[in-house]
Formats: sequence, C-alpha cells, structure tokens
Amino acid sequence: MSGTDSRSRPRIRSTCSWCADRHLSPCTEAFRPYRPAVRQTNDHLTIQPKILYYGTPVVLISTENEDGTSNLAPMSSAWALGHVVVLGLGAEGQTAHNLRERPDLVINLPTAEQWPAVERLAPLTGRDPVPDHKRGAFRYEPAKFAAAGLRPEPAELVRPQRVAECPLQLEARAVRITPDLRHDFLIVEAHVLRVHADPAVVVPGTQHVDPTAWRPLIYNFRHYFGLGPQLGQSFRSETPVVGVAGS
Repeated sequence: MSGTDSRSRPRIRSTCSWCADRHLSPCTEAFRPYRPAVRQTNDHLTIQPKILYYGTPVVLISTENEDGTSNLAPMSSAWALGHVVVLGLGAEGQTAHNLRERPDLVINLPTAEQWPAVERLAPLTGRDPVPDHKRGAFRYEPAKFAAAGLRPEPAELVRPQRVAECPLQLEARAVRITPDLRHDFLIVEAHVLRVHADPAVVVPGTQHVDPTAWRPLIYNFRHYFGLGPQLGQSFRSETPVVGVAGS
C-alpha cells in the first residue's frame, strides 16, 4: 500500500472543551452525570413560622369614626387587581368597625423613608376600650395623625382624610366585606375611585407612576425595607426602562 500508515501518524493533543486540559484519551468529565449548581429541595427545612409576612407594601388606611374624625391604621396585607384593592385586617379593630358602618376609605402608600411614622402608629388603636387581644401591647389613641407626626388633608370623593406626606393616595369604597372562617379577620374588597400622586413619582406627560421614582415601604417578617435597584421589566410594562444593564 502506498502512503503513510495512519497508525504511525503523530497524535495531536487538543484542548478539551469539557475540562480545558490537553489530553489524548476521551475526557472523563464528558461522561459524568449532570449535577445542577443549585441546592436540592431536600435541603430545605420544615419550619412553622409564627407569621408569614414575607414582604409586602405597607399601607396606611384612613377610615371615618362615628364622630366624623379620621382613624389611621398601618397594615401590610394589601394587594391590587385592576382598580380593586383587597385588604386583610383584624375583625375587632377600629378600621374594621368603621368599614362595617361607613365603607369609605383612603389607602395611603408611604415611602421607605417614612417607616418611623408607620412604626409610631403601630402600637396604637382607635378602639376604646382596647380589644382583649391587644391589651398590654397597644394603647388607645384617638388622634392618630398627630401621634404619628402626619398631616391630614381632605379627600375629594370620600369622607376620611388623606395623609398629605404619602406620595400615592387612593380614595376608595369597600364594596364587599367577608369574614374568614374563624371570624378573626376580614377580607375587604375596595374599589378605587380616585388616585392622587405626587408629581415626583409620575412619568411626565403620562398617567403612569414612574417605577424608578416610586419607592414603597416593604414589611418583611416584621422588619422594614425599601426596594433595591431595578432588575428588569414585565413584557406588559408601558413605562421606559432606566438604568438596566443590557436594555
């Protein structure tokens, strides 16, 4: 036979795409089973936390007392779907009492920097006498705005007052109030009638809240937090992307 025997040709070492080494034989790394870099679910602990406040915005709820004054209460069990805000609140508090009799309310949204005012409200109740489950930790306070160092301002469509310092204020009316199975708390569906926004948190020339300017206060397992930097946006977003790498 003519030509060079292939068995006598020099074998050339090449860089392995699996391990970046240079060798002749097949790389054993190519045949290892895939091992994901994340922790497996069997590494999780089974726990029984006392509370499940896993990180939701804080709102201040204004409602009307029997004498026409406004009660103000902080809460973190709130979420929105369309123009309906769903609230979860204790069945024995002043807010629940007011909404059963007078369904108007204002949902005031504080910023992260306003957490001290929220915490000043936290141990107060507008209910007199103080409900049994709150005794020892709460005290009766009829003048909630003054106690928190916040200024009331009139609403336009409802009777309870707005919190002047809150950049977003939602005038609303409770359209359905449903007790839970044990009657410990109420689920309130509130239809938003009017939205007031500080110009600083609105995209100029639009009806959109600027997500890069609006910094809600987050209640995370009984600790207060703000937001971190923007990571991306939903495909349904109608506001511009600002400061996101790769956008």
